[in-house]
Amino acid sequence: MEEAQEEGGNPAQALELAYLKAAFLAMEPADFVVSFARQSGGGSLTEGVQNFIMENCIKYMMSKNCASSRGYTKNILKKLISSAESSGNSVLEDLYEIYVNYISPIKEDFSLKHGTRNFKNISFFYSNGSGSVNFVVPIQCSSNILEGDTGCSIWPSSLFLSEFILSYPNLFCNKVCLELGAGVGLVGIILNKVKASKVILTDGDLSTLENMQANLEINHLRNSNEVITGGIEVVECKHLLWEVASEMEITSYDPDIVVGADIIYDPLCLPHLVRVLSLLLKPRRSHISNLHEGDGTPAGCGEEDPVRNESRRRSEAPAAYIAVVIRNVETFHCFLELARGAHLAAVDITEEMPPSQLLPYMGSYDRAGVRLYQISSTRS
Repeated sequence: MEEAQEEGGNPAQALELAYLKAAFLAMEPADFVVSFARQSGGGSLTEGVQNFIMENCIKYMMSKNCASSRGYTKNILKKLISSAESSGNSVLEDLYEIYVNYISPIKEDFSLKHGTRNFKNISFFYSNGSGSVNFVVPIQCSSNILEGDTGCSIWPSSLFLSEFILSYPNLFCNKVCLELGAGVGLVGIILNKVKASKVILTDGDLSTLENMQANLEINHLRNSNEVITGGIEVVECKHLLWEVASEMEITSYDPDIVVGADIIYDPLCLPHLVRVLSLLLKPRRSHISNLHEGDGTPAGCGEEDPVRNESRRRSEAPAAYIAVVIRNVETFHCFLELARGAHLAAVDITEEMPPSQLLPYMGSYDRAGVRLYQISSTRS
């Protein structure tokens, strides 16, 4: 938030400018970006705010040198200029010049990175006790989900699950965490942020896995084939087809925590999903034999004794946290019935454990439509 603090005359304005920049770099719709711009200027699109947008937002997008970023920036400039003019605000000459450059007919620029990929920065704002912290996750994702590229899109449930993990880090710290249908890899990057001992990202689509691995590299993480700082392999990308994966393959992952976002939508896939969950959440023998021996205290994030961590890990039953937007009630009820038949209990914990609102600038994110379920085995 350094640029915002320099531009803003007070902490409140600095925060508004930080939200403005975050909305722009997350490629939020133009109306939301201009709304934050007005708030930052005290209700007006001042020249100071326009200059902030030019220096901290537009020039960043121009540096990405890709077709989708160019198109987005052009739309923002058009909306910003028309809104300023209609409100009687002066428009910076530099903004006019950049906009004219964007709308002028030019020859095909083969240096531009084409394709249907957007480059978004997802900024999480949370308090560390001394103020608001901006944790930024750069993500390469699809710009057109209508073409079926769903695995490379950022869905509301993945944003909600990311907020949940950052809000309750001790649930995931020092744990082996596996994500089903990991998509762009956002949740996995967040799990690494809260110091999960190991992160396993799985998906059934090879092109999605390729994009996911690219996102790990963008965030300075490595796949399991390479060693991360400290000599610990904490991130793995695995191709996992629910319908053909063997019991041995599934149980070999041996996770403490399973997570998933928007993976309950296809009725044909539900039996396979439930089978996978049932195997991943199968109680460990050490858990059954030690049910009455432990003190029930979760391992602290500062725990450094690997032997004690492993012993405690083996004594705890695996659990799953699934974030879902219930688009079809019948499909979701079918999942619940199949889960009960597989000795799985699904409990809605959305109100009991609400995540903090860490994406206050993201007007397109409908967090109210997301539910969070904790799933565990009822087998003894």
